[in-house]
Amino acid sequence: MSKTLVIAEKPSVAQDIVRALTPVAGKFDKHDDHFENERYIVTSAVGHLVEIQAPEAYDVKRGKWSFAHLPVIPPYFELKPVDKTKSRLSAVVRLARRKDVTEIINACDAGREGELIFRLIEQYAGGSKNGHPVPLGKPVRRLWLQSMTPQAIRDGFAALRSDAQMQGLAQAARSRSEADWLVGINGTRAMTAFNSRDGGFFLTTVGRVQTPTLSLVVEREEKIRRFVSRDYWEVHASFAAQAGQYPGKWFDPQWKKSDDPEARADRLWSEPQARAIADAVRGKPGRVHEESKPSTQASPLLFDLTSLQREANSKFGFSAKTTLALAQSLYERHKALTYPRTDARALPEDYLPVARDTLRVLAASGLRHLAPYAQQALEGDYVRPSKRIFDNSKVSDHFAIIPTLQPPSGLSEAEQKLYDLVARRFLAVFFPNAEYLVTTRITTVEDAHHFKTEGKVLVQPGWLAIYGKEAAAETEDGKEAKEGEKNQSLVPVQPGEQVRTEQAEPKGLKTRPPARYTEATLLSAMESAGKQVEDEELRAAMREKGLGTPATRAAIIEGLLAEKYLLRDGRELVPTPKAFQLMTLLRGLGVEELSRADLTGEWEYKLAQMEKGQLSRDAFMAEIAAMTERLVQKAKEYDRDTIPGDYATLQTPCPHCGGVVKENYRRYACTGAHGDGAGCGFSFGKSPGGRTFSTAEAEQLLRDQRIGPLEGFRSKAGWPFTAELALVFDEDSKNYKLEFDFGDDAKADEAGTPVDFSGQESLGPCPRCGAPVYEHGSNYVCSKSVPTPEQPAPSCDFKTGKIILQQPVERAQVQKLLATGKTDLLDKFISTRTRRPFKAHLAWDKDAGKVGFEFAPSKFPPRAGAAGAAGASKSGAASAGAATAGGQKGSKSAGAKTAAKTTVKSAAKTVAKTATKTTAKSSAAKTPRAPAAGRAPSPELAAVIGPEPVARTEALKKVWDYIKAHGLQDATNKRAINADARLQPLFGKPQISMFELAGILGKHLG
Repeated sequence: MSKTLVIAEKPSVAQDIVRALTPVAGKFDKHDDHFENERYIVTSAVGHLVEIQAPEAYDVKRGKWSFAHLPVIPPYFELKPVDKTKSRLSAVVRLARRKDVTEIINACDAGREGELIFRLIEQYAGGSKNGHPVPLGKPVRRLWLQSMTPQAIRDGFAALRSDAQMQGLAQAARSRSEADWLVGINGTRAMTAFNSRDGGFFLTTVGRVQTPTLSLVVEREEKIRRFVSRDYWEVHASFAAQAGQYPGKWFDPQWKKSDDPEARADRLWSEPQARAIADAVRGKPGRVHEESKPSTQASPLLFDLTSLQREANSKFGFSAKTTLALAQSLYERHKALTYPRTDARALPEDYLPVARDTLRVLAASGLRHLAPYAQQALEGDYVRPSKRIFDNSKVSDHFAIIPTLQPPSGLSEAEQKLYDLVARRFLAVFFPNAEYLVTTRITTVEDAHHFKTEGKVLVQPGWLAIYGKEAAAETEDGKEAKEGEKNQSLVPVQPGEQVRTEQAEPKGLKTRPPARYTEATLLSAMESAGKQVEDEELRAAMREKGLGTPATRAAIIEGLLAEKYLLRDGRELVPTPKAFQLMTLLRGLGVEELSRADLTGEWEYKLAQMEKGQLSRDAFMAEIAAMTERLVQKAKEYDRDTIPGDYATLQTPCPHCGGVVKENYRRYACTGAHGDGAGCGFSFGKSPGGRTFSTAEAEQLLRDQRIGPLEGFRSKAGWPFTAELALVFDEDSKNYKLEFDFGDDAKADEAGTPVDFSGQESLGPCPRCGAPVYEHGSNYVCSKSVPTPEQPAPSCDFKTGKIILQQPVERAQVQKLLATGKTDLLDKFISTRTRRPFKAHLAWDKDAGKVGFEFAPSKFPPRAGAAGAAGASKSGAASAGAATAGGQKGSKSAGAKTAAKTTVKSAAKTVAKTATKTTAKSSAAKTPRAPAAGRAPSPELAAVIGPEPVARTEALKKVWDYIKAHGLQDATNKRAINADARLQPLFGKPQISMFELAGILGKHLG
């Protein structure tokens, strides 16, 4: 009997489909990778199972990233399995090739990316011949779901789309994927090759969407930096009428817009002029002319993904990525919202009955803050045909995000916030407009000076009632209006009444630069391809030419953050020096395609045309290939020494000759005494190890001739590492040069130079030999592991690094390690294999004789038979950092030397040993460490931790708990501690570094 294979995008969706089909198609049997009954086989991918790649002959490995191998424009693309999901791919392909499977239904997410996931799996299942795909040869139909409720799924199966209907979307999906590969691979390799000409490996990622997005942020920051604030004045007056006082602000009724973008009708650029106006009107009578007219305000449109991400960022501070994850969970897991990855803000015209049913669900729900409004909408018959809400022409593949017919339960706090946001917006669009009475009052004094007062009274709240905005004195953003604001309440004035100017004062102000982008405002800019359009309707008309799609914009922003092009500062997004350097390079090379947001928006528009069958795939890909060749050629042929740009001049003079040090594209270089010559030859690179100095860091390096440790460097193989940098005098060149300092103190130790620890406070006893442990260079070391005046020959080898896998290890944590056997859970280790962050304790491994990783127990119980694998994985991860944890001698190893081989060599050495010991170790009872003797705290310390005698480690923990509880770590330098009233007597100064803390406490314990 023939069967139909249904391929969903995720396992959870496959289960939903099975539950929905069971009542109409019969019971399903569950197998390892699929569900099956007499009619259907239901399975799923796990996101992308297959990815495109260039044929082997065209693939260029990282070590050969040079212009000689570029551009890479293969005649076709091969497919390869995603490593993490090979077994799942094999299972799906095996089902697709079954002889009894005569039809396949694509049930992946309804959109471009879901279409691509399915098409690549289908192509891979068909196989290839001479690199070219062979069709699988089985008919395909499309399940298009907007909602995940059982009835919506059954309705979708009753209205399956044909394969021919989906060809436009399939071609656009492939074209987008291949275009991103061509631009990303060639652009990244070309810019990396250009920036690595002077040696090293300076990874410079670019992308078809990410780079124009970055250009928006950089251009805004450049405007902020160039902005010169100007002083201006306003004249504010207070007028006495019979019913009371009201404010007014002077304005020029003859003012017209000019070339000055900062000019306004109410601004004066001269303080004497402002003061003269105030003096002229003070105490004088005024005539009042007033106009009042009704005004209405419609509710905002329904949410699409981008507007939902903007609103959630503004209201709750959620990142775009977080909002998408929450919306996806409410769609997939809770079935509470419709499909979230949409760019539509309207509903289909036949959706009126569904809208009424949704209101009934909300009215009957336990959501007390929403149910009464849903009931009011039903009783008032608010759901009526309206092109603003129901319009097929404004709905593409998906409609707006609204609640489903399934009331939610068991939501997290964040999920509940997002659901409420969508539900309120859904209710609001059906409610009547809010009605205002808007009053504009012009007070004329001495027939020469005019003052404007504006007031706005909420007459009927309409949809605003849903947001709790019934109060008449509220502004549009929900805050109570203050005196002088546009929406203030005004005292009445009788016709013909004369008022008196009680007060008039000039108010000095300064013009402000444009605001930095937040995620909310950057999403808006991406949506309109950088054109700042505030009007919702106009922005909707431009949406097809935006940067990226609603589904990808969050990932684009996160990618820019991950590549260190952007940093989050509160809610603001701040471009890094690396971002400015990339924009300087692209402008200098004249590669407009990679830096112009509106041009990339045109490409998105063409992909949308392709989806509708209005543009051929061949024409689009030819354009992308031509652009790729051009950008590589521009970079390859550039032969000048530097790139034109806006560069800094450092304040600190050249350390060799005292000349002026200036920035150029690649270096900071001496330019002679007058700043316009060749200089003495001193210079240092702007991006050593692929990490770009900020101007402030370059200034500090020049001033102190040392900086760090700094993170973010990359070895020639691309692995991250951390190091200090120093300007060192080179005898050969007779000038200063820049060198990495990895804190390799072994050289000094091998030279036999005695180390004097007499001025230091010990962190605790060495876990190997019991001798005191001290700071030494970039490590914490046993005093017997280095030559000292007391012991010239080292007898111990205990060391642990101050920075391990890019995680700074603070002094207090090492004290805890020595006292208790392990640190707190640290969360910023970066795996050298996956480059992903992970959390672990640093712990003393007595059997191995070194510091290693101890992981928090998993909240998920291990599967039967998985214990060995889990143990191996854990020990492998631990060993990946064991050499590094053992000493900063391994800091260089972690980045430049050992990164590539740590996980292979160390893991191979320790996996077998650790795996066999895991059970015995964990079951063996540990002998508790004898508690340290308590000491009486001084009065200054007792004021913080109490008068009871305590051990030094316990005192340190209590003080540290106090510091964290009161938020006393400095906001800009987490290694500094600010003293409050209690800590000031203890510290003896307003701020200390955390490394001083243990030494200070030692003096305050008897």
